[in-house]
Amino acid sequence: MFDQEKARASAWFRQLRDEIVAAFEALETKSGGAPGAFEVTETKRDADDGSDAGGGLMSVMRGGQVFEKVGVNVSTVFGELGAAAQKSMAARGVPGMDSDPRFWAAGISLVAHMQNPHCPAVHMNTRMFWTPHAWWFGGGTDLNPALEYDADTDAFHAVLKAHCDRHDVGYYPRFKDWADEYFYIPHRGRARGVGGIFYDDLNTGNWEADFAFTKDVGRAFLPAFLPITERRLEQPWTEEDREAQLRHRGLYAEYNLVYDRGTKFGLATGHDANAVLMSLPPVAKWH
Repeated sequence: MFDQEKARASAWFRQLRDEIVAAFEALETKSGGAPGAFEVTETKRDADDGSDAGGGLMSVMRGGQVFEKVGVNVSTVFGELGAAAQKSMAARGVPGMDSDPRFWAAGISLVAHMQNPHCPAVHMNTRMFWTPHAWWFGGGTDLNPALEYDADTDAFHAVLKAHCDRHDVGYYPRFKDWADEYFYIPHRGRARGVGGIFYDDLNTGNWEADFAFTKDVGRAFLPAFLPITERRLEQPWTEEDREAQLRHRGLYAEYNLVYDRGTKFGLATGHDANAVLMSLPPVAKWH
């Protein structure tokens, strides 16, 4: 059951990865960077007994004219959840994990840290998760500028809203509020950026509709992000701007290491640590 749906979801995440990588390489080349600059590495997840438990592709570009570091990962993993992960899933309301802890998960995860401090960092991921007892989709995207511009924030959110409204006019306000709550750093008392959308455990009972929405979240990414980057790319910046960028990256690193669900899940289930921690910035500062 769900074999066809799993295959379609996994194929979509790979297709989206290919489209984003091609767009980023084209922008880097147009700006004077080296063409085809992504380094692609196969990742692997081993089960506790050493058997194959899936894997994916980690694609990272470093030191470009546009991107100081950007990673676009896809994975399809499966197996049995360990005790800690089972407990976490049970706490989220997934039934039957103690009797049958099998799982399957596929998704795409992207984080971009930019060279020009006026260009915002950005995150995007979407995923499908399956157990014998439940299935759901999740993901989202959020903008993380060190130097904030209201016009950029408004443009980013407008694209997300338009894509959400195609499916349910209640999705954007609901998932925007969820992002504001999720991408928050309690020990700093502030958000890590200017928000976006976030959703999890999406199962309306209509797999096709939920998959269609998840695809549109992925499709929204390039039109939401690329125009902002292209607008800010040549804007002059100072050492003070760079300092602000590096300190903001410190916030981003703190969030991903302390609070991010994907980071915790990836490390807890034995996925490639380099792929899980791909989101960390290449350079950051703290007070």
